[in-house]
Amino acid sequence: MITREEIATLLDHPVYDGDGNKIGDAKHVFLDDVSGRPEWVAVRTGLFGSNESFVPIRDASLVQDHLEVPYRKDKVKGAPNVDVDAGGHLSADEEHRLYDYYGIDWDSVLAEPDRPGGRDGTTGTGTAGTTGTAGTTGTAGTAGAAGAAGAAGRRGEARTGARGDDAMTRSEEQMHVGVERHPTGRARLRKYVVTEEVQQTVPVRHEEVRVEREPITDANRGEAMSGPDITEAEHEVTLHAERPVTETEAVPVERVRLTTEEQAANETVRGQVRKERIEAEAEAEDDTRPGRDVPKRGRE
Repeated sequence: MITREEIATLLDHPVYDGDGNKIGDAKHVFLDDVSGRPEWVAVRTGLFGSNESFVPIRDASLVQDHLEVPYRKDKVKGAPNVDVDAGGHLSADEEHRLYDYYGIDWDSVLAEPDRPGGRDGTTGTGTAGTTGTAGTTGTAGTAGAAGAAGAAGRRGEARTGARGDDAMTRSEEQMHVGVERHPTGRARLRKYVVTEEVQQTVPVRHEEVRVEREPITDANRGEAMSGPDITEAEHEVTLHAERPVTETEAVPVERVRLTTEEQAANETVRGQVRKERIEAEAEAEDDTRPGRDVPKRGRE
């Protein structure tokens, strides 16, 4: 169980579940107004810490520099959203709803021995009192009247500091900006077939008839006189010509692939943060002596 003295150690430190998964950072601790012990821790979750989930701290343990709770990360992140009033208190109704979500018996909480007005045989009168938010000195506010039997006080937020210190702590919010990667589109390669007209010039040859005549000479007289003297005859010659013939062949010409490259650009992110301001006020003592008029001082 976490004690009040350990609150300063766990605030702004990581919170892990039982499986070693980081849930977020502990931002606030809420005390039981009756017993004064730590009861809930508010954990900031989400990419920019924009969400806040309440986790019971009764079964949590402080391990080195972080807090471990016996609930899975998704269980904590799915906890119901609750409203904390302006005084930094968690109402009994909201607390009851959280106990139900985490499976904690409400009656067992009321019957705890260190809770006055619980189910230990003592009763009080009136409604349950509430405490103020613990100041910057770390002292808790005072409880109101004891509640009736079974009634529980609200939870006040604990803030740490040294007892008896007369200084005031000024806090401010800081904006932390990160980036998240998400898909913006899809690209794919698609292959399809198109038909194109191509043109190529090739030389072709053909045969033509040409009549050659030669005179009768002693060299060819024998061949010329070998036939009949007067007769009819025919002689046929086959002509040839070339013509283009086409055929296609599929050959690889290139390889195509998809690759990605990152382009960097600057984007301006705007947000709102709250800051506390501290002003000093002083009042002059009233000097009523005759003949002397001392003006009063206002806010510095």
